[in-house]
Amino acid sequence: MGALGHLTRAALPSVPGVNQLPGVRKVKPRDFAGVHVTTPPVPIDAGHVARYSQVCGFPRRDTVPVTYPHLLTFGAQMSVMADQAFPWPAMGSVHLENRITSHRPIGLDETLGVQVDVETTRPHAKGTVVDFVSTIRSGEETVWESVSSYLVRGGGTDDAPSGLTFPEAPDGKAVWSLGDDLGRRYGRVSGDMNPIHLYPLTAKALGFRRHIAHGMWTKARALAAIENRLPDAVQIDVAFKKPVFLPSKVAFGVTGDRSAWHFAVRNPKDGSPHVVGRVTAL
Repeated sequence: MGALGHLTRAALPSVPGVNQLPGVRKVKPRDFAGVHVTTPPVPIDAGHVARYSQVCGFPRRDTVPVTYPHLLTFGAQMSVMADQAFPWPAMGSVHLENRITSHRPIGLDETLGVQVDVETTRPHAKGTVVDFVSTIRSGEETVWESVSSYLVRGGGTDDAPSGLTFPEAPDGKAVWSLGDDLGRRYGRVSGDMNPIHLYPLTAKALGFRRHIAHGMWTKARALAAIENRLPDAVQIDVAFKKPVFLPSKVAFGVTGDRSAWHFAVRNPKDGSPHVVGRVTAL
């Protein structure tokens, strides 16, 4: 199934009436027992890596950018969200946090298999946090892992943990101009054509005043700016804060050393954060 097919299937439980049909109707949250999706190993597409690198600002190398494997998990994540055993609709969930653990550089000539597991949830002040745990293997070797945490709004817990904080995240220094078409360009290469990223009208239909940049593009662009400083084995944690409306300008800042970098992408006018994060050598 192609990326658009995955998105369409995942969106069906959000459509009134359709969401009650057999094969679409979801279980109740209290009955959630976990969902697991595995995809067969496939060779890396070097041309796709090159297009991704260009959109995100990474240099061309014989290894993939550290954030690139996230794209390989997209179809499996959409399959989880579309599964009847997954209680929540895909549309309307908010990507709160993302952790990437890269155990070593991945070569362009490798063949990779993907597994996505969703087993646990966590309380949040505004709803429920669902963790998508992705594992990528080259043969029998685990080479890359991630945890993508999504907020499903509704029925929050007032005393729930606040989530990741990065008090050492620096101010922005370098200013980047982001074009109106950024969401469409990244969407074409990533497969994530969520309407909130495409056009003002499609974003307004889902409650946004304008379309917004993908959070994972913003993370990738920040890491591309310090790509030559990243160790081979690394853990990268980010918290997604305020959305980046398009077109706009953002300010990037970084501080630290090869053992730990702290970075931030901020609004250059008032310093409010869009993405804050930390890179830790393993």
